[in-house]
Amino acid sequence: MNTVTEAAVLQALGAVRDPDFNRDIVSLKFVKNLRIDGGDVSFTIELATPASTSKEELRSLAHDIVARVPGVRSVRVEMTSNVRPAISSEMNKPPVEGVKNVIAVGAGKGGVGKTTVAVNLAIALSQAGARVAMIDGDVYGPNLPIMLGISTQLGTDGKKIIPAEQYGIQLVSMGFLTEDDSPVIWRGPMLHGVIQQFFREVRWTNVDYLIVDMPPGTGDIALSLSQSIHVSGSVVVTTPQTVSVADTRRAVRMYQKLNIPTLGLVENMSHFVCPTCQHESDIFGKGGGEGLASELNVPFLGRVPIYEPIRIGGDTGVPVMIGDPNSAAALAFRSAAQRLAGQIAVMTHNAGNVKRAIPLTQVR
Repeated sequence: MNTVTEAAVLQALGAVRDPDFNRDIVSLKFVKNLRIDGGDVSFTIELATPASTSKEELRSLAHDIVARVPGVRSVRVEMTSNVRPAISSEMNKPPVEGVKNVIAVGAGKGGVGKTTVAVNLAIALSQAGARVAMIDGDVYGPNLPIMLGISTQLGTDGKKIIPAEQYGIQLVSMGFLTEDDSPVIWRGPMLHGVIQQFFREVRWTNVDYLIVDMPPGTGDIALSLSQSIHVSGSVVVTTPQTVSVADTRRAVRMYQKLNIPTLGLVENMSHFVCPTCQHESDIFGKGGGEGLASELNVPFLGRVPIYEPIRIGGDTGVPVMIGDPNSAAALAFRSAAQRLAGQIAVMTHNAGNVKRAIPLTQVR
């Protein structure tokens, strides 16, 4: 009878590769809690994000490959995740307490559905098992409370602001602090102050991804964010037509100048499928977003179709990821969120390895 050893199991698992990293799960140190009891083997695969596109594939492959090790009678595989925090070497940008990764969702122009994309990406990440929060950085047009269907007054615990919560997402917004029809007429320093307050004076709790819904364009909020907060990266939203693509190019260039990597580009309102005849119409053109992503060498996260329930969900406070989770639009948001999470996982893993490879005396 063959005796099952830890070395034999790990050697077998070395053939299982995580497609996001293009490396095996053993060298990535994803294999945890390996236990061998005679011929019964159990272990945990701890992925870098709960939103992995290959979770079930990895589970199945790991199970089958270990089951073929001589002497193994049974295999039990548990899947879990541990999102790594972003690493910054900039001393003037301390991490946000309670938050691992900050993601800015922006657009070069208004009217492209930036907030809709931000909300549904957040919900998709939350539904995958991540702990998600949102900041309504669009101070002049704070629409997150409407789109998430929540109206409240923010409270405190005596030291910090307690965020509101809806659909499992922690949330702060100027919309909770002003009357519905009251305009916000502020200059740059006041904007900087409120953004700082949202980050530093809110009691964020165990947040894997903090999504900031940015105002459209290339103004004060983005500059304030880049100067004081370590941002893991940005997601830029566009529609396919030439005007939107041109403005999106400027937005990507802005984030590059601010040293905020572009984690991906989403093409919203990419096409319309007739619900009666299923004919696909490219109302705003075709392929502009994907072409721009290729031109700028940034990841393309996917296309979201024109779909009436997306608009209805935004108006009624029941986003399509909640109200119609099996629709083609929801599947597009879910796929984009998975790709985004994969980009962040690889980036933070690589940054961590680089920092560990450099002597601390050289880190500035």
